[in-house]
Amino acid sequence: MSAEPMALLAIIAMAAMNYLMRAAGFWVMAQVPLTRRTRGMLEALPGSIVAATVLPIVARSGPAAAIAVAAAAAVMIWRGNSFLAVAVGVATAALLRAAGVAS
Repeated sequence: MSAEPMALLAIIAMAAMNYLMRAAGFWVMAQVPLTRRTRGMLEALPGSIVAATVLPIVARSGPAAAIAVAAAAAVMIWRGNSFLAVAVGVATAALLRAAGVAS
């Protein structure tokens, strides 16, 4: 099975740009002094990204999604285990949808 040369070139170019963007991020952050304020911002960043990704989906998806996200967040706060939180969120959404709660 052979790939077309242009498709292969596109994949290589995307991989190279992905690597350059990540490496540039590490280089830029090496130049930034880690003050207390900067450290606090960096610690809050993952949660902000998750919220910015999940909340618009929940807003469009209805009560089952909102309850599932709340259950997953509660498990994450309680246990600190991402895998368990995702499993609980998915199971909650599946059970609510099976029970007829609007999704």
